[in-house]
Amino acid sequence: MHPFDSAIALEQVADGLARGRTQPEWANMVGPFGGVTAATLLRAAEQHPERQGAPLSLTINYLAPLVDGEFDITARPVRTNRTNQHWTLELAQDGEAKTTATAVFGVHRDTWTDTEATPPTAASPEDIPATGFGEFVVWVRNYEMRFVEGAIPGPDDGPSPTSTTTLWVRDGRGRALDHAALAAVSDIFYPRTFLRRGQFVPSGTISMTTYFHASVDELATVGDDYVLGTARANRFSAGYFDQSGQLWSRAGQLLASTHQLVYFKG
Repeated sequence: MHPFDSAIALEQVADGLARGRTQPEWANMVGPFGGVTAATLLRAAEQHPERQGAPLSLTINYLAPLVDGEFDITARPVRTNRTNQHWTLELAQDGEAKTTATAVFGVHRDTWTDTEATPPTAASPEDIPATGFGEFVVWVRNYEMRFVEGAIPGPDDGPSPTSTTTLWVRDGRGRALDHAALAAVSDIFYPRTFLRRGQFVPSGTISMTTYFHASVDELATVGDDYVLGTARANRFSAGYFDQSGQLWSRAGQLLASTHQLVYFKG
C-alpha cells in the first residue's frame, strides 16, 4: 500500500466510528503532518455510507498534538440537502479530542463557469531543481518539491521582505491526486514566519480551511503530475498570522484555495 493510503486508512469499528493509526513516515516536528490529519478526517466522511456528493470544503481545528498510536474518528452527517451535505467530525485519542472538523460535500452541476484568480508565473517544474525542507522534517520526504520562490531560508539568507512561497509539488512515489491528497497538499507550505524572519520560529497551525474547486474528473486529469502551490500571509500580530494559498494544475485550473490561522512565538 502507498504510504499515503496507509496513513489515511481507517477501520470501521461502529456506526459512524472509524479507527486509524499514525504512521512514522508522516511525522512532523510535533505529532504527524497536519495535512495528513486533514486528509484522514476527510476520508472518514468520504467512506461513510451516508455520504453524498464530492468534497466542497473542509475546516480543521487542531486542538492538541497527536501522539503516536491509534486514534478514533467520529463522523456525523448533520444535514443533507438536495445539492449539499454538512458534516461534523472529531478525532480523539484515549477519549480526548485532538482535532475537530466540519466538511461540506455537494453534487456538481453543469453551470456557468469562470475563474477570476490567475496562477503565478512559474517556469516549468522540469527546469527547477528539486529541493525540500531539510532532513529534519520526516513527512517532507513523501513529496517532490521544486521552489519557484520563497524556499525555506538557509542560515545566511536573513529576513525576507515578502512572505510569498510558490512551488511545484507532487507525490514522491507517483500517487495520483484525489481530494484526500489535495487536502494534504493544502498544508504543504512551511510557516510564513520562517521566511519573513529568516530563521526557525516555533509555529503551529490552529485552524485550516480548504475549498475544493476541482471535481473528481478534473483531478483525474491531473493524475500524478505536479501541482503549483502559492501562499502568503496577510498580517502577523499578537502571536498569530493568517495564510492564504492556492493550488493550480499545470494546465492552469484552480484546484483548491486554502486559508490558515497560525500561532507563533517571538
